[in-house]
Amino acid sequence: MIEPVPTARTINVFVVVPPRVLLLDVAGPLEVLRKANLEQAAVHFTVSYVGPRATGGSSIGLELGGIARLPDALPPDALVVVPGATDAPLGQPVATPADDAAAEATIVAWLANVVQPGIRLVSTCSGALLAGRAGLLDGYACTTHHGSIAELVRTAPRARVLENRLFVDDGARLTSAGITAGIDLMLHLVAQEAGHATALAVAHYLVIYLRRSGADPQLSPWLEGRNHIHPAIHRAQDAVAADPARDLSVAALADIAAASARNLSRLFNEQTGLTVTDYVNRMRIALAHELVTASQLSMELVAERAGFSSARQFRRAWNRLYQMSPNRLRQVRAIR
Repeated sequence: MIEPVPTARTINVFVVVPPRVLLLDVAGPLEVLRKANLEQAAVHFTVSYVGPRATGGSSIGLELGGIARLPDALPPDALVVVPGATDAPLGQPVATPADDAAAEATIVAWLANVVQPGIRLVSTCSGALLAGRAGLLDGYACTTHHGSIAELVRTAPRARVLENRLFVDDGARLTSAGITAGIDLMLHLVAQEAGHATALAVAHYLVIYLRRSGADPQLSPWLEGRNHIHPAIHRAQDAVAADPARDLSVAALADIAAASARNLSRLFNEQTGLTVTDYVNRMRIALAHELVTASQLSMELVAERAGFSSARQFRRAWNRLYQMSPNRLRQVRAIR
């Protein structure tokens, strides 16, 4: 019997194009999705650009066209992306024309109408202001560009506005700080939907680092300790993330990082707040967690494939991070 070829799960992405859109708010995050589509076959991001006008200006003076009208309804699992805008486009007047204000009001009304339960909203930079005006951030933790924080507090008084965050993931609402932070947020979303390996491959292609704000809640272990810009440490961390089960001694990682073992240990503590060994064990436990919950491998095989020398060593490392044993976790997941 020929097994059917599995088809990719489709995520419908609707990018709202406001007047005077910050072009990097669109191009950066959408390049992440484009590359993610090429890196794997499990998830496919289908992108539509929608707005109140068929054409519009951008922050750098480039005119945009081919923008579809705002749809009357969205698929139940859609992803709506709201980029930011500028009051001072390149080569254009600073003043905001009345028709731009009317177009923004149209977007706000549309968002309030179509973003129903089950639909996730992503905002970049000042895009959070449009979402806030639509009441979509009420009761949620959120953030925006540091220059728009005060305005967001006024616009969305029932939201929990957080400062000094690269981005905030509060379930159905994902908001990011200024400009390039939208790339970080989209990498985070790709890691959720297509796996950390895909997100890492996309980050490498874009020549950027996977990172998150250290204060952000529910930090993914695959992204933990990446909130820095030290290239040597990132080289070592990339090697660990690519294959946690390989030889990852301090000496081996020092060779990869092009640093001495002593200097790598010092830098690792300074940049991540973890020792090299602790970081490696956390990555191995993250891999083991996936094996425990997504397979029926024995704990001995889980330990081996995650890079631990024995099941006993694996359980000791596991117990430092989790209260529930791996066997119990597997049982609970099976019941669900």
